[in-house]
Amino acid sequence: MKSKIFTVYILKSTITGKYYIGYTGNLDIRIKHHNAGRNTSTKYGVPWNLVYSESFNNRTDAWKRERQIKLYKSGEAFKKLIK
Repeated sequence: MKSKIFTVYILKSTITGKYYIGYTGNLDIRIKHHNAGRNTSTKYGVPWNLVYSESFNNRTDAWKRERQIKLYKSGEAFKKLIK
């Protein structure tokens, strides 16, 4: 049985310059949803570009990493990730 891969990702709005951090089981579809305005948090920043991603073997590890990145958002550690 093939295990599912979860991805933590950071998007940047080309309109506002703001960042969005999330995790998903299907990155391609998730980015399409963001850019179609189907997510309340990101519909006003369309279009969004992927600037960073990390893969995990399970949802729990991806969720923990997403929380960690959100805690240091816009700090030095965040800046290092997106460069």
